[in-house]
Amino acid sequence: MIERFFIEQGIRKTELERYVKKQLSSAGFTKLDIVKTPLVTRIVLNVVRPGLAIGKGGQTINHLTEAIKTRFGIENPQIEIKEIQNPDIDAKANVDRIITLIERGFSWRSIAFKTMTNIMRAGAQGAELVLSGKLAGKGGRKRKQRIAQGYMKKVGNQVNLVDYAKATAYPKAGAIGVKLRIIHPDVVFPDKVDINQAIAAEKAKNAKPEEKKEEAKDEKAVEAEKKEEEIKPVSKTGKKTAKKKESAEKQEKETKKKQAPEEKKEEKKKAQKKKSGEKKHSKKEEKAAEKKKEAEKK
Repeated sequence: MIERFFIEQGIRKTELERYVKKQLSSAGFTKLDIVKTPLVTRIVLNVVRPGLAIGKGGQTINHLTEAIKTRFGIENPQIEIKEIQNPDIDAKANVDRIITLIERGFSWRSIAFKTMTNIMRAGAQGAELVLSGKLAGKGGRKRKQRIAQGYMKKVGNQVNLVDYAKATAYPKAGAIGVKLRIIHPDVVFPDKVDINQAIAAEKAKNAKPEEKKEEAKDEKAVEAEKKEEEIKPVSKTGKKTAKKKESAEKQEKETKKKQAPEEKKEEKKKAQKKKSGEKKHSKKEEKAAEKKKEAEKK
C-alpha cells in the first residue's frame, strides 16, 4: 500500500510538470519542487524569464493556481517563481534551447559547439553533449555525435553531483536525441578533497572546550615568544647604533675644536703675506717713478 502511494505521487508530479511546461514554455521552465506544509502546498517553479511566468498583474500565476487546484486536486496551492541565476550552466535550460533551435531548422553542429563554448565560459568544470539520430538529414543514416570539454564523472555515486538532462527534438528529417551533462563550478568531489584538512576540521569540531582553551593558550604563548625574539635583536642593534652615532659626533666636535685655532693662524699668515706683497709692490713703483724723473731731467 505504501509503495502504491509513492508511485501515485510520482505520477502526479510528472503530469503536473508536463502541464506547467506547456503553459510556461516561453518563460523557460526547467523543473518544479513541491513542499507540503500543514496549511499550504508550496510549488516552486524554476524559470529562466520570470517576467513572462508572472504575467501582467499576475494573470498567468492566478490562472495556473486555479488550474492546478481543479485539475490535480491539490488543496491550497501557492506558486513561487524562482529565477535561474546562470542559465548557461543549467542542463535542462540548455537542452530545451537546443531542441527549439533544431526544430526551427538551424544546423545542429553550430548549435552544439556554441552551447559548449557558452557553458565553459560560464565557469563549468566540464560538459558533455551527445546528439544521436537523423543528423545527416533526409535520406541519411542515423548516427551519434559526442562533444566533450573539461572534467566529467560518469560512474559511481559521484554521478549524482553532475547536472544531467535529456530530451528529443522532432525536425522534418527525423528525431534527434539530446543528452547533456554539466559539472557546476562550485561542485567538490570526494576524491578531490584533501584528507589532512578534513581530519583537522573534524578534530576541531569534536574537540572539547578545555582542549580548545589549552590550544589557544599554547598558540598565544608561541606568538608572544616570537614577538620577544623579534624585539630583542632589534633593541640590541638599536643600542649599538646609538652608541656609534654618539662616539662619531664627539670625535667630529673634538676635531673641529683642534682645527679652529690652526685655521685662524693660517688666515693671519695669509693676511700678513698679502700686506707684505702690497708693500713690496709699492716700493718697486716708487723706484720706477724716481728713475723716470731722473731721465726726464737729463
